[in-house]
Amino acid sequence: MLGLSLRSFLPDHHLSEDSTAIVKLGAGLMATLAALVLGLLIASAKVSFDRLNDEFTETAATVIMLDGTLADYGPEAKDAREALHRTYASAVDLFYSGRGTGKANVDAPESLAHVVQFQQKLRELAPRNDMQRMLQSEALARSHDLAKTHWMLIQPGQGAIPAPFMAVLVLWLGILFAGFGLVSANIRTAIATLFVCALSVSGAIFLIEDIAHPLEGLMQISRAPAQIALSHLGQ
Repeated sequence: MLGLSLRSFLPDHHLSEDSTAIVKLGAGLMATLAALVLGLLIASAKVSFDRLNDEFTETAATVIMLDGTLADYGPEAKDAREALHRTYASAVDLFYSGRGTGKANVDAPESLAHVVQFQQKLRELAPRNDMQRMLQSEALARSHDLAKTHWMLIQPGQGAIPAPFMAVLVLWLGILFAGFGLVSANIRTAIATLFVCALSVSGAIFLIEDIAHPLEGLMQISRAPAQIALSHLGQ
C-alpha cells in the first residue's frame, strides 16, 4: 500500500520505462535473496523440530527398555522403577505444560534432582550374582543416556530463529513489496494480487516461527510416545 500510495504522488518522469526497469531489477534481486533466506530458515526450523521429536521418541523407548531391565533385575529394583516412573512422568508434564516454559521448568533444580535421585537408586542396588551385576551396569548406562538427553533438551535457544536474522528478512520483504506497489497500476486486481502474495509470505514466516518452538504453538511434537511409555512402566 505504501508503494501504491507513493506511485500516485511521484512525477511522471520517475515512473518512466527506464526507472521502472531498474525498480524491477532491484526487486528481482531482493526477491531472490528473500527466497534463499526463507528456504534456509524453513529447513533449519524443520531440522530442529525433527531432531527434538526424534529425541523425545528415543527417550520414550529408552525409558521402556530401562524399566524392563530393572524388572529383570528382580524385586530389589522396585524402588528404582518407581523413581524412574516419577522422574519421567514429571519431566513429560513439565515439557507439555502448555505455558511455553517447558524447557525452563525441566531445567529447574527440582527436576534435575529427580534425575540424580534415580541414578542414586541404581547405584544403591547390591547385585548378588553376575546376572544382576550385568543388569545394573546396563541400567546405569541407559540412565546416563537419559541424563545426556535431558541436558541436550534444555539447552537455551535450541531451534530459535535469531531476531536480527528475522528482522533483516522482514525489512527485505517490506522493501520488496513496496517496490511491487510502485511499479503496479492502482487497480483492484493488482491490490488483491499483492495482498495474497504478502499473506502467503507472512504465512511462511509464521510457520517458521511456530516450527522453531516445537513445545508450544500450533505445531507441537507429539506426546503419544511419552504416553505409551508411561502406560508400559511398571508392568
